[in-house]
Amino acid sequence: MQDYESLLKRARDNLPDNISEHQRFQIPEPDVIYEGKLTIIRNFQEICDTLSRKPEHLLGYLLKELGTGGNMEGRRVIFKGRIMESRIRNRVEEYANIYVICSECKRPDTSLARDGRTLILKCSACGAHRPVRVHKATS
Repeated sequence: MQDYESLLKRARDNLPDNISEHQRFQIPEPDVIYEGKLTIIRNFQEICDTLSRKPEHLLGYLLKELGTGGNMEGRRVIFKGRIMESRIRNRVEEYANIYVICSECKRPDTSLARDGRTLILKCSACGAHRPVRVHKATS
């Protein structure tokens, strides 16, 4: 019978690199510019790529939470009205906490799946899964 230490070493050796390496998950800062009464995030696609989420999903969340209209134009997003950069940054972080970060292992290695009418967050790092609970954000 093998002892605990040798079993633990064997398990660690068999872990995929993306799970065993502890890299800090860093969301790019929104690159916000203003043109008249419009607010533009120039690196919107880069943010979506980092979060591994569809741009339409993040855009829908931001439009709802920021209470404004807007649309995607290539790799950027244009919002109607002048929105403070800090509000945008806070909403992107909230989105990541709700729809990206695993509540068990705190890693971003997740995917979204639908089970009937329920949206499920599945973690590929630890195997956890939970329904996504959307809380009303305060401004």
